[in-house]
Parts: sequence; structure tokens; C-alpha cells
Amino acid sequence: MKLRTLPIAFVAVVLLAYRLGAIPESSDVVVIKEQLIKLEKQSWEAWKNRDGKFFQDFLSDDHVEVGFGGVSNKAEIVSFVGSPVCTVKSYQLNQFELKMLDKNTALLTYREAQDTVCHNPVPSPCWVSSLYMKRGDRWLNVLYQQTEIHK
Repeated sequence: MKLRTLPIAFVAVVLLAYRLGAIPESSDVVVIKEQLIKLEKQSWEAWKNRDGKFFQDFLSDDHVEVGFGGVSNKAEIVSFVGSPVCTVKSYQLNQFELKMLDKNTALLTYREAQDTVCHNPVPSPCWVSSLYMKRGDRWLNVLYQQTEIHK
């Protein structure tokens, strides 16, 4: 008798978790993934166009970026992106994956390849980790990190 109640109890717990919003439903995850990919692509266009204003709204106030030059905060990224230091000739983004850590925290990973020069060519291609948190009604980027793919 106990063996039969175990699967029923498991299903009840899973349904309760969905009901309480601890685990987003699969259709919600698809929508979130689309939203975050769109934001990420917009950030690359802003990077290419030196649009620091976009990053002012896109990044959380406590944003951290781990790049090839070390660790940067939001103010440093906004200033850097808006400067003429770098020239982005082209970029490609693909292999997007989303991992929901909870209903308000999402990790977007993907592959990027770019032809960018910031005094020297920027290492490329890379794997990217882009962490988002939903604050209020907006998804904000709280952490961005790149790891070069060695050929």
C-alpha cells in the first residue's frame, strides 16, 4: 500500500510547487527565454552602436561584469560602452540555453563570435553566461561573464 501512495504524494508535491509559482510552467519558461534572448540581442546591438543609455536601463544597479580586463560595475560598463574605445564590426549569437534558478532568476548561456577591436582584437569566440533577475516587473542583467573558447 505504501508503494502506491509514494507516486501520488510526489505528483501532489510537484503540482503544489507549480501552483505556488516555485517552478515556472514550461510555457512560461518559453516566454521568459524569448524575452531574455531579445534583451541580450538588443544589448549586442547597443554595444555595436556605442549606446551607453541602453545599458543604463538594461543593467541592475548592482551589476557585475567579469571580462578579459577583470571585474567591472554598472557605471564602468555604461561609460565604456558609450566611449569610442571599441569598434564592433560584426557579431554572431547562437546556441541559447535557459536555466531557471527560481521564478525570478534566470541564467541565459550562449555562444558568441565577434569581430571587435578595443585597441587589440577582442578574444572570440566565447561562451557567455548572462544572469537575469526579475525586479518589479522588469528583467535586469545582474551578471555577465565571457569565457574564451580555445580552438
